[in-house]
Amino acid sequence: MTDKTKRKQFILCFSAFVTNGMLALSIGSLLPFLRDAFGLDYAFCGLLVSLHSIGNLCSSFFSGALPMLIGKKKSILFFESFFPISFLLILLGNYRFLLVFSFLATGIARGASSNYCNAKINSIATGMAWALNCLHAFFAVGAFLFPLILMLMTRNESQNWVYACVFLAVLGVMTCLFYYLMPEDAESGSHSGKKKPVDKSSDISADQDMNPKTSGACPANERKTGKPAAAFGFFREPLFYICIATLFFYLCAEQGVIGWMITYFKDTGLLQPNLAQVTASILWVMILLGRLTTAFLSTKVKKENLLPAMGVGIVLFFIVLILSRTTLPIIIGIMGFGFSMAGIYATTVSFAGELIRKYSLAWSFILTSASLGSIVMPTIVGVIAENFGIATGIGSIAIALFIDMICIMVLVRFVKRTGHIKAESKSVAQAV
Repeated sequence: MTDKTKRKQFILCFSAFVTNGMLALSIGSLLPFLRDAFGLDYAFCGLLVSLHSIGNLCSSFFSGALPMLIGKKKSILFFESFFPISFLLILLGNYRFLLVFSFLATGIARGASSNYCNAKINSIATGMAWALNCLHAFFAVGAFLFPLILMLMTRNESQNWVYACVFLAVLGVMTCLFYYLMPEDAESGSHSGKKKPVDKSSDISADQDMNPKTSGACPANERKTGKPAAAFGFFREPLFYICIATLFFYLCAEQGVIGWMITYFKDTGLLQPNLAQVTASILWVMILLGRLTTAFLSTKVKKENLLPAMGVGIVLFFIVLILSRTTLPIIIGIMGFGFSMAGIYATTVSFAGELIRKYSLAWSFILTSASLGSIVMPTIVGVIAENFGIATGIGSIAIALFIDMICIMVLVRFVKRTGHIKAESKSVAQAV
């Protein structure tokens, strides 16, 4: 890191990821205030959270194509301008179509920022897992800070949420400034923009070696024949479907909890509004600790033993969370849930590493199919909450978690039985 340009890129990428964490987590934190201010029903609120996830997924395609037309810097500045515009429009949210556009646009901006920073850090420190791990740790720092900042701004006065919206708009402008100041790579005409790790909804990027575009791996039969059948051979692999199911239901639960948790505690009266906001910070602290712990344990414990423990953990702690009626067990449930869920996505992807390297299109299909979970679940929770109450809506997430635990057990049993598990030169930490 002796190169001044690289140092500046590092600093600005990390700064942008802190603000990206704040801006992304504002969705769940602001939701109860928007519901009260504009008289929104639960079903529509669920749609808004789903739209954010849709935008996040769509940005993977848009942010990859637009740079080829107008360049990387102009492209990221265009996408990031959606952040300040969206939060200013939310202030006029009595028009529902403006809220729909705003939440979709925040997802697009979030995804574009993640893709850009992952690609940039990967190009600076190619193959260095610590760099991407640190980058996503900074996202968690931003996610941890915003609920606390929102609590200080509102001070038990719900109408003060407008100040938080103005703060977020300013934060969006600052993020645009970070990207404007970002030095461009000397090889601006290269196709390095294609070599980027992919970031998911909840902010866990896939390992560079698990992205066929960056690993350089190509199956021998595909190189020799170039037949489409070889490229799509993963459709005949049972592991492909098991991994999709595991990731799908995991993302259902992750986005359902992150999007609805604060609203649940506030509307049920189980926690004071300010304490409800703090739960989001607690969740993200535990996610960060969980990622670091998983990275360490993955070098000591076999991943086929780690993953089932995490699967059981998220179910048990979520049950504690939704059945508790006093503060202490609720906090214990949140802490255990966040810690248990932190390593599931990366560890599951690591099981599919060989499959992804064998078939160059497999990861794209896994990512897109699994991401549908983060899109459908918030809306399902909202619809159930509108008809049967918010407690029942949140409780429905337990079904997704239980199915996910079953999928994890099936996945581990399958790879043990078929011998898919092989010694790997890199730990699961590289995928966290």
